[in-house]
Amino acid sequence: MTLATPELHTARLRLRPFTDADANVLFTLHSSTRVMRYWDSAPWNERARAGRFIAMCGKMAAEGTGARVAIDRVSDGAFVGWCALTQWDPDHRSASLGYCLDDTMWGHGYATEAAHALLRWAFGTLDLNRVQAETDTRNVASARVLEKTGFLREGTLREECVVNGEVSDTWVFGLLRREWRPSAMPVPRD
Repeated sequence: MTLATPELHTARLRLRPFTDADANVLFTLHSSTRVMRYWDSAPWNERARAGRFIAMCGKMAAEGTGARVAIDRVSDGAFVGWCALTQWDPDHRSASLGYCLDDTMWGHGYATEAAHALLRWAFGTLDLNRVQAETDTRNVASARVLEKTGFLREGTLREECVVNGEVSDTWVFGLLRREWRPSAMPVPRD
């Protein structure tokens, strides 16, 4: 079962399928030690990783396991980052949300706006009942994005992964369809 990667629009953002032309900005994003600070994988050090990432996006859609979209700013077309629904399970009507933004785009509400758009698609088009997300417990900004989009913190996975050589705890967040408030999008700020 395939899953067509959507093109979604918000007041300030365009979420779209990745293309090969995105390889350079993806490499820049994922090679940043600041951006990758709380990820359980090291920053990229080879450009070929970007091509494999883009290919994986297509494979994910073809296999029907999820959708990962590039995020561009409408005002100038600047690449903001990406947002994804992965581990899509149509039988259980569930998926996982993730996102990664360029550090120059932090603090403007773009992650919240993009996540909100993808959640609207997830609960509307895909008819999901539950979306889950996880974040390193030290990544307070990411936890705040999830809270602003309606997620509730459900628990802590103790010493769940190793991030930059440090054992790290992970917070698990969940959002149920009956809790979803599509009109509750915070006012964007620039």
